[in-house]
Amino acid sequence: MKQVMDIHEILKFLPHRYPFLLIDRVIDIDLTKKSLVAIKNVTVNEMFFNGHFPNRPVMPGVLILEAMAQAGGILAYKSTNTTPDDGNLFYFAGIDNARFRRVVEPGDQLRFEVKALRSKRNIWVLEGSAYVGDELACSAELMVMSASKERG
Repeated sequence: MKQVMDIHEILKFLPHRYPFLLIDRVIDIDLTKKSLVAIKNVTVNEMFFNGHFPNRPVMPGVLILEAMAQAGGILAYKSTNTTPDDGNLFYFAGIDNARFRRVVEPGDQLRFEVKALRSKRNIWVLEGSAYVGDELACSAELMVMSASKERG
């Protein structure tokens, strides 16, 4: 089942806000295969480019991973038919095998492809990749975990 989410719907599924909301659009969701494709438009006026690096702006790798985890969080929410308003938040809980293969610069469009490898109760393990065009920029195995907002 394909679905598309614009920024207005994304804001319902992610508690993040500027400057840490790193997903601009979801262009494909397949809840049967538990996979999602999301977009981040990288612009020169992002706050992190002021210091990373002033003479050669490069998107920090940790933010690429954070954006990938946000895409995974949306997939987990959509797959469980829940939102943050239901009292649970999905937290970035772990990362394995992260590899960076390409610098991401202003003007690039990142395409995140995430797929659930397994989920058990409140823990989801995801395979994620970030592309610029057809070129792999980053790949990793991510873990997200849900917990009640009160417990944090």
